[in-house]
Amino acid sequence: MNGPGAETATPGGKERLAWLWWLPALAWMGLIFLGSTDLLSSDHTSRFLAPFLRWLIPGISEATIEALRAFIRKSGHVVEYALLAGWVMVALQRSFNPRRWHWRARTAALALGVCVLYAASDEWHQSFIPSRQGCARDVLIDTAGALGGLALLRLLKRRSPPAGSTRSPGKMQNVP
Repeated sequence: MNGPGAETATPGGKERLAWLWWLPALAWMGLIFLGSTDLLSSDHTSRFLAPFLRWLIPGISEATIEALRAFIRKSGHVVEYALLAGWVMVALQRSFNPRRWHWRARTAALALGVCVLYAASDEWHQSFIPSRQGCARDVLIDTAGALGGLALLRLLKRRSPPAGSTRSPGKMQNVP
């Protein structure tokens, strides 16, 4: 197997590089942290979003712009934590068993826990940024995104054929 987490032969034996599977999750956490600064605060993103919506939908009301802005921002929370949960799940699984991928509820619960703790720390971080505010509701939205990401990963794993199998995932085979 090539790629992150692969075992590589060294003169002294095999060395596991499973920690490399954490790089996407850690990089994504860094992007989430960056997004929690003043850089992507509502004040800054509204400068672009409101004119774009006015161009896209001439005559749009301020109330509708505000509702769409809130929806887009909260949807961003869901998507960013769905992706984080998937990357953390893969990193945890590959850390414990770099050769095979198995869905484990315990690993998924641990991945969810990591995401919830990160979401809480992210909101706490925002409470120190003058243009931001930490919000417990956002932790719940982030948690919902993480749960959705894990559910999607589980669904995709169920649909994929076992390693080494030649059957395609949604087709029945005629077995005599």
